[in-house]
Amino acid sequence: MNKTLISGSIALLLAVPAVALAAPPADWSKVAATDIVLFYPGVSPMEWITGDVRIERARHGGGRAFKQGDSCVACHGDEAAEMGQKMATGEKLEPTPIPGKSGSIPVKVQAAHDGDMLYLKFSWKQPPASQGEKMDEQNPLKIAYMLDAGKVEMAELSGCWASCHGDSRTMPEGGKDRTKYVKDGSLASGVFYDLAQWRSGENKAFDGYVADKRVMEGGSALAGAEGKLDGDTWSVVFARKLAGGEGDVSLESGKQYNFGFAIHDSHTVGRFHHVSLNYTLGLDTQADIVAAKQ
Repeated sequence: MNKTLISGSIALLLAVPAVALAAPPADWSKVAATDIVLFYPGVSPMEWITGDVRIERARHGGGRAFKQGDSCVACHGDEAAEMGQKMATGEKLEPTPIPGKSGSIPVKVQAAHDGDMLYLKFSWKQPPASQGEKMDEQNPLKIAYMLDAGKVEMAELSGCWASCHGDSRTMPEGGKDRTKYVKDGSLASGVFYDLAQWRSGENKAFDGYVADKRVMEGGSALAGAEGKLDGDTWSVVFARKLAGGEGDVSLESGKQYNFGFAIHDSHTVGRFHHVSLNYTLGLDTQADIVAAKQ
């Protein structure tokens, strides 16, 4: 079994049960990459996206189109970096800008599977450190992705935005204990996002979900994650079983899933991250990110 990709420290420090990992692709250069720009979203909860609330006396001009079925990426896919810069600098939708905060992070996303395991690789250049407070002293960097099997309302149009609400804890009007959540979210009904996260300082992977609240543990699909900084370039690889248990989206060849991801840099937490718009992940089928069997 080829184990050359996850080199050196394959003995991962996990917050999930250890399993024997099947080998990821030996040569990621042969796996197609999708370029996705993450951007700083400022204060733009789902209620603002739909046009139902005003923020800073402004209403989202695309709210009507969104409700009629236009996706976020269809309208804004080519201007993510520009939007992020406006919000990071406080020009728009950010009452408390962080000094030196980058407006965007271009990321390469690659995916592959071997029939039992899915491998997701994210690569990007580390942006300049901001001069804000260290909200998370322990972790300079966190990266997370979320999957939806078509059950979360508006996930196909907004990616992971359906979990972002104006009453969440780091929003200006949010409650201090209010986590991310999904409208009418329910594990029993299958209405949830499958959530996986890797934290750099702790060097730990977390397997959770977002339903009526966010839970950072309990999933059984995630096998591990490893990240490293080589010069100024980060690469993080997640490995997860296609099959899953409670709080996991089970993945099948020939099917497509709603996909979004985010990076917290410079010790940030909550809404102070960089996020993707809505994308799709497909196993052996057409999608924005295709995981082909290796």
